[in-house]
Amino acid sequence: MAIGGASIRAAKAARKPNLLVFLPDELRADVVAGDAAQTLHAPNIHNLVSESVVFERTYVTHPICAPARSSIFSGRWPHQTGCTRNEKALSRDFLCLPQMLQDADYRTGFFGKWHLGDEAFPQRGFQEWASTEEYAKSAGRGKKHAPQSDYTKFLLSKGYPPQPDKGQTFGRPFVSTLPFELSKPRFLELKANDFLERHHNEPFVLFVAFYEPHPPYNGPFNDEHPLDSIALDPSAADTFGEDIPLRYRLLQEHYRRQMRSDAAYRETKQKYLGLITEIDYSIGAILAKLDELGLRENTITVLTSDHGDMMSSHGLLEKIVMFEQSARVPLLIRLPGEKPNRCSQLISQIDFAPTMLDLLGKPPHAQCVGRSRAGLVRGEAAEPEFVFLEWAPSKEPIHGHSKIASAEEVQRVLDESTRAIISPDGWKLCLRDKDKNELYNLREDPDERTNLYSQAGHRDVIVDLTNRIHRWQESNGDKLVI
Repeated sequence: MAIGGASIRAAKAARKPNLLVFLPDELRADVVAGDAAQTLHAPNIHNLVSESVVFERTYVTHPICAPARSSIFSGRWPHQTGCTRNEKALSRDFLCLPQMLQDADYRTGFFGKWHLGDEAFPQRGFQEWASTEEYAKSAGRGKKHAPQSDYTKFLLSKGYPPQPDKGQTFGRPFVSTLPFELSKPRFLELKANDFLERHHNEPFVLFVAFYEPHPPYNGPFNDEHPLDSIALDPSAADTFGEDIPLRYRLLQEHYRRQMRSDAAYRETKQKYLGLITEIDYSIGAILAKLDELGLRENTITVLTSDHGDMMSSHGLLEKIVMFEQSARVPLLIRLPGEKPNRCSQLISQIDFAPTMLDLLGKPPHAQCVGRSRAGLVRGEAAEPEFVFLEWAPSKEPIHGHSKIASAEEVQRVLDESTRAIISPDGWKLCLRDKDKNELYNLREDPDERTNLYSQAGHRDVIVDLTNRIHRWQESNGDKLVI
């Protein structure tokens, strides 16, 4: 009996490791592993936190969906791939993580929101595919097309008639009213567990990319968190002064006009947290299937997001700004054989692809401009590093007349680009080509309520960080003049 057990353990040790990645859209870092997590009803995520290496200061490369995802999968900066806004697909000139893996033994699956090109077909080294969106940028296929997503087909099979005004599909507001059993997370859970059942004897790479908690802020668990337990961010009632970039002031004006009251922000946050509870149910079911199939000890399990959500901070919602709530994301890595830990070092998602390759035992790929952080996952010491972020012009939720700017001023700042840097000791500098710059001391001012850029006494910090941004631009072929 002991010999048989030893043989099983030896077989498991010899098998190539699996990779399971949960990729929710718009998930803030603090609700997963910060102070806000204490009131979140998400027992499965909480348990994953307790079993993982938790990177507490992880930043996206660009705080909006497609550009951030392009870096996660390609290991390149958005300005390098040209995927600088949601309306652009990732060029086929760039490989994605499964293609860089270069190992035919692996079964690969991507289920959920892709947002880097056409959603409807397997691509970029993923052999199995289940789509939840009808996004139809061609990404080199020579034409646009918008076939029904797999999730739309799922709803049709349940007897739901498509919405005529949605091109025989289902709009997101309608989908958000459905019960959990018909939700996108439940659909992805079923797809993921079927994949695990069929491929549990093979090494695999599986991404489960939830749409939630992305807007519309509505779902089957809207009332999961009592409204009187919902706390707004400390800066929720602040009004930006003229030292803040005009684009940010316009966004604040827009959301204040839309929300109208603190009560509206609280109700929105209540629903946002309910959407996290929703994905938590499906994460729990997938992790339970992993355990049931005896795969836990051979599977690297990861949870991260493509960006956060302001969710009342500075009176804002959603993303597209450089504030912490938008640009910082959770990163949990549960590595078999490694003890749970918390890492406070700065991490950039530009390092995601090379880190995953390293953890899977693969050499670095020449396409990746970042580097592996697997040593940090394993508890090894590393020199503190700076992280960089970028922003390029994109669509903005700013419409109609503004009381604080002329139409010409609005158009000018909507066309702004940003390059930002965060230092290991907590300085954050944002430089812009067509709007005001910012400097924050995150250690003394974690809510970023005081822009120090024009205040006396910080010239040396600004010069040093500016020079670092310029050196980063030069080494990465970034031509933006700031």
